[in-house]
Amino acid sequence: MSPPALKHFPKAQSTFQIPLIANENAFLGDIATSTDSDKPISAGFYRLKKGTPLVYEYTYHEMKIILEGSFDISDEAGNKVHAVPGDVFYFPKGSKITFTTDDYGYAFYTGQRAEGAA
Repeated sequence: MSPPALKHFPKAQSTFQIPLIANENAFLGDIATSTDSDKPISAGFYRLKKGTPLVYEYTYHEMKIILEGSFDISDEAGNKVHAVPGDVFYFPKGSKITFTTDDYGYAFYTGQRAEGAA
């Protein structure tokens, strides 16, 4: 039996077409998902354009790093952050997060969930 091979997604940050998932301005798309059926993990890109805030309740754990632009991110516990490139976030399962932006924000995420289960 041969060892599992790595997967490479060349220039994904600039070439991956992120599908619209909510409102008129929220885009999210998985580019890779593990084959572990017990503890799957998915990763991809999230983009938000100026417009309707996205309120999202996490049913899984997620980590996100801001790549471009900025987000204003808040939770029900009263935390508010102006997120800029290089900032990393952990959103625990059960958290309800509101994302807004003055222009646009672009991020890479990885979540403990099956493909397309966002």
